[in-house]
Amino acid sequence: MRKVLILSLLLSLALPQNSYAASKSITGELGQTLTASATIVADKAVITVTGKRFDESVGIYLAICVVPKKGLPPTPCGGGVNKAGVGEGSFWISSNPPPYGIGLADPFKPGGRFSYKIRMSKKIGKFDCKKVKCAVTVRADHLRSQDRSFDLYLPITFK
Repeated sequence: MRKVLILSLLLSLALPQNSYAASKSITGELGQTLTASATIVADKAVITVTGKRFDESVGIYLAICVVPKKGLPPTPCGGGVNKAGVGEGSFWISSNPPPYGIGLADPFKPGGRFSYKIRMSKKIGKFDCKKVKCAVTVRADHLRSQDRSFDLYLPITFK
């Protein structure tokens, strides 16, 4: 049984001279903790996402995605599937990737930890996060693409 974990992370992108910061955390079914801290300065948003106590034997993707219907993987995602290992929109985190993923996937730090900065955008492809639900997401990587038990969502609201 999949339990969807949802927690609002409010972002305010009002005036360029304004700045705003927010931080929220959730704990997943398996004891893993996901924290997102948003910082907005002069109309530019960066979300620092940290995790701890993740299962180091299971690779994950971290990205900002459109929230899917129940039972489906989060998609589309900003940055897409990051198989090139570059960019700041999505991240592949795995301590035991397949041979083609060595050097592309970032290993977990001890204790199933990670920390990344994601550049924020109001749009993911043709989807406007002001009109559809978007979230900072974690999901099992493509080696367990049907396993929804690792999914975590921190919804984002733009005003």
